[in-house]
Amino acid sequence: MKINLFPIKTVQFKTCFMLLAIVMLLPFGVQSQDKKAKALLDVVTSKIKGYDNIIIDFKYSLNNLKENINQESKGNVTMKGNMYVLNLMGVTKMFDGKKTFTINPEDEEVSISKLNEKDDNAITPSKMLTFFNTGYKFNWDILQNVKGRKIQYIKLTPNSSKDQRKEILLGIDIQTKNIYNLIEVGKNGTKTTLTVNSFKTNQPLSKNQFIFDASKYPKYYINKLD
Repeated sequence: MKINLFPIKTVQFKTCFMLLAIVMLLPFGVQSQDKKAKALLDVVTSKIKGYDNIIIDFKYSLNNLKENINQESKGNVTMKGNMYVLNLMGVTKMFDGKKTFTINPEDEEVSISKLNEKDDNAITPSKMLTFFNTGYKFNWDILQNVKGRKIQYIKLTPNSSKDQRKEILLGIDIQTKNIYNLIEVGKNGTKTTLTVNSFKTNQPLSKNQFIFDASKYPKYYINKLD
């Protein structure tokens, strides 16, 4: 029996998904915030609301100069409603609406767990969006020229002093009103950046897109966590 819960990758997956949740910008309330920031978010949100599905290719980086940490990885995620397939760091995480399947080719293991709505560590798009629904202030920030593209940043600042995040910067392409990148700055000096390389919507998906097929992993150890 293998015992491998890959805690480090789990933390990175959760951080990445929290960033992707904001990138999706499905409707969430902005109360008593910067009016310009809210207006721009509303424009982006109005576009997202009509999409049947979203496919994002992205670059994920983690940097901390003090700890001499510099990690980069490419990934992609396909989302439809509350279901998703996320590929990052050689691991695939799939959620079919009821169960999460974490497929680790390196260890030839599949971990299966049921969704527990009361579990704060449970990763679902809707839960991450609910998390950011409250607890952050939105403010208009700097405008940058990135390779000829005008990127307007909106700053999210945690209300709680106990939050380990100092701030989150959301970069929006002024012309397309699509997300360009998102930067999370921790109080410990860690900077996590997610840059969207491609953002596709309403793509033809297989009817089995979010269904786990055990027959594809005949030699894998199936670790049922529930």
